Amino acid sequence: MFRLLSLLLCLPLVSQAADQYRQRVDRVLLQTPLIDGHNDLPWEIRDRFKGDLSLIDLSQDTHHLPVGPDQAAFMTDIPRMHAGHLGAQFWSVWIPVSVQGFEAVQMTLEQIDLVKRMAARYPEDLAMAYSAADIRRIHKSRKIASLIGIEGGHQINSSLAVLRQMYDAGARYMTLTHTTNTAWADSATDTPAHQGLTSFGIDVVKEMNRLGMLIDLSHVSPETMKAALAASQAPVIFSHSSARALDDHPRNVPDDILRTLAANGGVVMVNFAPPYVSAARHRWQADRAAEQTRFNSPPYAGLYIGQPDRAKAALADWDAKHPRPETTLAQVADHIDHIRQVAGVEHVGLGSDFDGIPDTPTGLEGVDKYPALLEELMRRGWNDSDIAKIAGENLLRAMAAAEQVSLQLRGTLKPH
Repeated sequence: MFRLLSLLLCLPLVSQAADQYRQRVDRVLLQTPLIDGHNDLPWEIRDRFKGDLSLIDLSQDTHHLPVGPDQAAFMTDIPRMHAGHLGAQFWSVWIPVSVQGFEAVQMTLEQIDLVKRMAARYPEDLAMAYSAADIRRIHKSRKIASLIGIEGGHQINSSLAVLRQMYDAGARYMTLTHTTNTAWADSATDTPAHQGLTSFGIDVVKEMNRLGMLIDLSHVSPETMKAALAASQAPVIFSHSSARALDDHPRNVPDDILRTLAANGGVVMVNFAPPYVSAARHRWQADRAAEQTRFNSPPYAGLYIGQPDRAKAALADWDAKHPRPETTLAQVADHIDHIRQVAGVEHVGLGSDFDGIPDTPTGLEGVDKYPALLEELMRRGWNDSDIAKIAGENLLRAMAAAEQVSLQLRGTLKPH
């Protein structure tokens, strides 16, 4: 009875503390735009609706829209963006690495056009942004700043001229690789071919500096990270990566790079994708992939080749005996804390990867959940000034610095 009474007495205090955290988050995000470094909604619209915006109403809750058997529920819509106090979103104009050459250039331009059409379709809520000042101005108007990020160096077809045209079309960062190497840069998830960047890769970095386009080092190998950091005169970003010390996934950032990043002035925008957040989930996913191969690996290997029902049943049995480990909001906060400890609080931000991942950590199911993550950091002792930094001030500083470097270089360097 005494324990029950103590618990009942504590409940109002817990509720009061939660209210205080919410109020603090509201105050911070009223002044500082919360900036997400990476959202893949444009590709989902292309993939599911052939880019036809009339077939999806972003002004309504999209979470309950019907999905196919291998599709995740939508994580993004305008009501949830406002509920999550989102101030600015870098929309990824990703295209598959299987698309190369001139076709890749065209498809990228189509995705850039899609982002601009999204903003034009919802002018009361979204506005295109091309600079740090634009983000602040749009945030003050209580709209959501929409920015464009290219997610793969293959999308410029090894052409600095195309890179310049992508910048003129509105792209404000480019990820140097995606899941495979380009002709000039190594990916984190491919066999190294260049030991980092080639001489042309260095030229890409320098031209991005001259343009004022942020260099995004998510998806690249550690050697590419080092080469780009050495070559760049402006802060770089990782638009959607986490800490490798906590989850040894090649998509995450090693501690030695985090220390170098601090000197560069850059920002790691922490990814919410469960395999990059949870070491247990990463291991489980690898084990499951191995089982899939063991059961059905055409044309010559696998226990149940040509027997899809048996292979499916065997995998279902494995799943039942090996439940997927849960990934949580608190684990995402652990990555943020780690990057803060190694690189400093000025070098961490948020890069959810929403609508580019098949599932999310518990507590971070969509774009309305950012405040819950910030409240968790407050419970860990983060003050309001540091919350503002991770929410958006760090990215705004890095972006403004890249713009300043561009102003200096444009007076001394010519396009080549």
